[in-house]
Amino acid sequence: MGLGFFLVSSFQEGKGKHTAFLSLAGELGDGGPEELIAAAGRSIMWALTAFLLLVPGSRQAATLEKPILSLHPPWTTIFKGERVTLRCDGYQPLLLELRPISTLWYLGHLLLPSHKRSIEVQTPGVYRCQTRGAPVSDPIHLSVSNDWLILQVPYAAVFEGESLVMRCRGWYDKVVYKLHYYRDGQAVRYFHSSTNYTVPQARTSDSGRYQCSGTMRIPVESAPMFSDKVAVTVQELFQAPVLRVIGRVEARGAAPGGVAVRCETRLHPQKHDTPLQFAFYKYSRVVRRFDWGPEYTVPEPEVEELESHWCEAATATRSVRKRSPWLQLPGRGSLDLEFTTVPAPQAAALAPINKPLSFRKPPVFKSVPFVTSIPNTTSSGLLFPLGSAPTAGPPACAPPTPLEQSARALKPDVGLLLREMQLLKGLLSRVVLELKEPQALLELTGTPETPTFHLAVSSSKLETTTVES
Repeated sequence: MGLGFFLVSSFQEGKGKHTAFLSLAGELGDGGPEELIAAAGRSIMWALTAFLLLVPGSRQAATLEKPILSLHPPWTTIFKGERVTLRCDGYQPLLLELRPISTLWYLGHLLLPSHKRSIEVQTPGVYRCQTRGAPVSDPIHLSVSNDWLILQVPYAAVFEGESLVMRCRGWYDKVVYKLHYYRDGQAVRYFHSSTNYTVPQARTSDSGRYQCSGTMRIPVESAPMFSDKVAVTVQELFQAPVLRVIGRVEARGAAPGGVAVRCETRLHPQKHDTPLQFAFYKYSRVVRRFDWGPEYTVPEPEVEELESHWCEAATATRSVRKRSPWLQLPGRGSLDLEFTTVPAPQAAALAPINKPLSFRKPPVFKSVPFVTSIPNTTSSGLLFPLGSAPTAGPPACAPPTPLEQSARALKPDVGLLLREMQLLKGLLSRVVLELKEPQALLELTGTPETPTFHLAVSSSKLETTTVES
């Protein structure tokens, strides 16, 4: 008697769904009734067990996360003929004696025959894996090169603050001399011989297309050779924070009231468990140092300057720090809060009934002093404070005010100063004219109202002689 047990699987790439079909086939040969009954019982048990293992409940499938696909060694480019190991880490069922298919491997749209947790590959392409009841893993793109020089970069995503390591590797580990690393066509590092290029704390600005060049002794030193360009992207760990207003905080006992604000940001989905700390500032002054809490209460005396606050989010090691813009209030500084927990006297003082609550300072209107009319001026040039009407000027017999006296005293001096400035301007213009065109000055000599002068220039000293006209 023989028993056949096989699984047919199909993967729909477009919809991202995996459908498993379980088929059981038994071939019963010659045997007695007891053997037939025993074989049928075993077949039914195999079918039920495999069905329960391969088709989990809807709740379990909804909670399972996608498996993690890793590459060892962690380089996405290898030389032709080399092998690397792929490992799929995720939910694995308890197998006992039964051995159902618990891991599926995909190369592009092709389902691979292996069902182990790790496999060795040397074929280029896009690899994925899937464990029982879980979604398909993120892909890993493996490249195979036949060049003399390759640039190897990590297969996993690199985030801000993490170390970025890349390796320029010669054919089957030959030593590379006069090694240069480039980013977007610009040289960023030079080494005498084979050395990895490391960015200790990567930033998004380190993203780009990298390349390396160098020479090898095969057997004599070769001309400089270049690797293919490889795109490297440094992922953003978390977004720049935004400071938002939550609402008012009621004063309770010794704890003062104020306005609660929150420093909000969003982590990358792959780094959702990264702890962040938050600090709060008013202008350039720290009002709360880095702490785990993203909320802060602005004291009541500083509520009027609420828009001068901002916050900062950072990792525990401060390898990544990002600051928020200044706090922006909706409606040009007014904040309409549906809930107000401030006691009644304070609420009445801060927010009049049926008006939005404003945290800006109220406008200060300064009184405009009276400007007394000056003789020989019209009433259109007078300034009056708001709400007052023009009044008649002082009587003719009234004594002059100090402003009138100072204006009369300064008026002759201003006229004299203007005349002197005009005279000086004319002198300077003639000096420039003589230096440029000495002959043209003869035509202007003897002009009334302006003194004529002669400028003699020698190599030793400069002499100026003024001739009265």
